[in-house]
Amino acid sequence: MTDGPLIVGVAGSRRDGSHTRTAVERVLDACETAGAETDLLALGDVSLPLYHPDREADERGEAAALIARVEAADGVVFGSPVYHGTISSTLKNFHDYCGYDEYEDTAIGLLAVAGGASYGATLEHMRATIRSVHGNCIPEQLGIANVDGAFDDRGAFADESLAERATAFAESLVARADRTRSADAATLADPADD
Repeated sequence: MTDGPLIVGVAGSRRDGSHTRTAVERVLDACETAGAETDLLALGDVSLPLYHPDREADERGEAAALIARVEAADGVVFGSPVYHGTISSTLKNFHDYCGYDEYEDTAIGLLAVAGGASYGATLEHMRATIRSVHGNCIPEQLGIANVDGAFDDRGAFADESLAERATAFAESLVARADRTRSADAATLADPADD
């Protein structure tokens, strides 16, 4: 364990062999290299019923545990495949369970994975919905087009420039999460300690 910020990666795909999950994993690897602790939250591996505000806690599957993991994070990477020009229903459903308490003062990085060439609208939609609950989105974002050729057979980025972009994205997220965490700690410090 390090004393760096905790970065949670949320992979918003249910597909077996998900490229989104692989991309989030590579970003988390780069976050670890930059000094962060990491936690992968792969939504395809969990029980998360369709969000309904009137559901009792015992009807919400693993929602409480998943929300707690995001709330504990100093930074979050949200990864979504591009579905019909926007985010996946899997990621949107998870996001509906979360709110201000989970995202306020949390550094957020956005990642979109496209089978074709277009991912911009997905990143815009992610940014708008995260900012609406006070998520602190970093200016960098990572879009991966034509994803079928993006990874080699070991799951590493096949293109060096994409690997460099992912590393820069991760480093920015870790730096923002660390600054936010430090600012929060200073705010909570006891003035009598000065």
